[in-house]
Amino acid sequence: MRRPNNVRGPASALTEFLKESGITHTTIARRARTRQVAQPEPVAGPSRQQAGDNEAGDGDVAENAENQEREYNSDNLDESDNEPKTKKRKLTKAAEAKLKAQAKAKAKKNKKKGDDEDYSDSEDEEEDAYTALSKMWKDQTKPPNGSLIECAKCGTEFSVTQYTRQAPDGPGWLCHPCLKASGVDPFKKPAAPRKRKPLTEKRNVTNFEKRRLPSLASTCIKVISQHIDDVEALGDIGSMNVDQIAKAIAKDRSLTAENATLFYDVQNTNLTLYDATNLMPPALCTLASLNPNLTSLRLDFCGRMNNAVLAAWNTSLPSLKRIELLGPFLVRAPAWQSFFASHPKLTGFLINQSPRFDLQCMESLVEHCTDLTELRLKEVGQLDEDFLPHIKKLAGQLTHLDLSAPGEPEALSCDALTDLVAAVGAGLRHLDLSGHVLLDDGFLFQGIKPHARCLEALVLSHTPELTDAGVAEFFDTWSAAAHPPNPPLVLLDMNRNHELAGKALEALLRHSGNALETLNINGWKAAPEDMLNILGKKARRLRRVDLGWCREVTDWTIKALVERCKSLEEVKVWGCQRITANCPRKRGVAVLGIETQNFV
Repeated sequence: MRRPNNVRGPASALTEFLKESGITHTTIARRARTRQVAQPEPVAGPSRQQAGDNEAGDGDVAENAENQEREYNSDNLDESDNEPKTKKRKLTKAAEAKLKAQAKAKAKKNKKKGDDEDYSDSEDEEEDAYTALSKMWKDQTKPPNGSLIECAKCGTEFSVTQYTRQAPDGPGWLCHPCLKASGVDPFKKPAAPRKRKPLTEKRNVTNFEKRRLPSLASTCIKVISQHIDDVEALGDIGSMNVDQIAKAIAKDRSLTAENATLFYDVQNTNLTLYDATNLMPPALCTLASLNPNLTSLRLDFCGRMNNAVLAAWNTSLPSLKRIELLGPFLVRAPAWQSFFASHPKLTGFLINQSPRFDLQCMESLVEHCTDLTELRLKEVGQLDEDFLPHIKKLAGQLTHLDLSAPGEPEALSCDALTDLVAAVGAGLRHLDLSGHVLLDDGFLFQGIKPHARCLEALVLSHTPELTDAGVAEFFDTWSAAAHPPNPPLVLLDMNRNHELAGKALEALLRHSGNALETLNINGWKAAPEDMLNILGKKARRLRRVDLGWCREVTDWTIKALVERCKSLEEVKVWGCQRITANCPRKRGVAVLGIETQNFV
């Protein structure tokens, strides 16, 4: 409940004097009544008129005193008058509000003193007595909808609706034109109530990670960015250093057309820019002009690329054999087709997020680039089963196939993907079919098991139809059924498959544990603790592992990994609530996502 308003108005000198003398309206009224009782019955005659005058005079004095005390009463809101009244006067709404405020103040005061009496009020909100006068017009009862009343401002008769509002400066109701003229929008929806901030404290998320770059390298990168015009004076800084600088610049998105020349060289054959967000089309054309001998080009976040850039590359990059692009949103189908026609020696075409790449582009790619070995069409919105017959033409030469995250998760059926793997799976070393929600255990046994015999990397994330028992049987029988047997996997990513648990984990460790370098089982919530704790023992070559949202991960799981896996670089444990502040640490190993309230 809101605290009562203790603000009081200014008091005059007379009011303060009466207050200090103990003179209140109750004492004055009591004296007046005493005089009336003690006054003898007047007799007829001239004296009666005089007595009547005296009586009237006394009554006037009492009345004047009472009126004066009413004005004084603003400084005595907590006082109550329990004396009987000889005459009841009808109270105004302002006076009623004042009395309610007095009652509430008294109830709160008695409650503090331990009084057990129950003081209740029928109103939900406490109203300040001193603001009641300003709200007195709000108490008017609205006429029923459809009633005809006169506007309080213009006098026009109008019909009452649910949007009719009261006059802000007096009694009555306003018509819509007058209401709008006063600056009030009757059709405006009330603002949504503000949500209270949660009282719970924010979770502490602590990451243990190594420095990606030494502080000296960070300082050098900053100096290079500030003095890009003199960067040629550094001479040859080495391709490895250039790659590290490119990664560091990408972190804060500071690569621009001016400092991008640091990575350009006429002798370059490979070029990777991890964040090309700030490179406009002219800068991307310049990139090709200053690196004419490129055979491999990778650009991440190249959303500014358009048809003009690709047209410039048709002539500026004649030796290009492998291209990897993330986010070429603006390139249209004709530009892709002309690019494929001008680069028939292309062996690797890997794109992410290209919504304008359509079936005609796929036909042109297969027609002109007959030596293609790497194909990635990730997050391509128009990918469907019509693409698959053209991909099958690359059978016997594809080693890398990525058709993950299609625009429609159900665009490719399980049978269609099984037929595709049966056609092109013999030479595949990397297969990524994540996001195809119709894939089930049958795809593993009829597609991968008999036809993909040399896979090194398998990515089947977000395929909810896979079962724990089916995946376990697949790994247990994969080697035995293949002739020659399939080698152990180096990379396995089956995250967001919530049905997978201990049987699948145990089987994959038996099959590929001695070769695994990257493992992602994020979301295997039912994986048991004993199987998680032997990860470090069974997969000692692990470099990166994601155990997020595996509920049974504990400090012992992390301890086994950091102690037994000598090449370990990164462990992700987001959502693993059993990890405590005592989680083991090791120099050079990044443990990301530790959440605990006990962390200091």
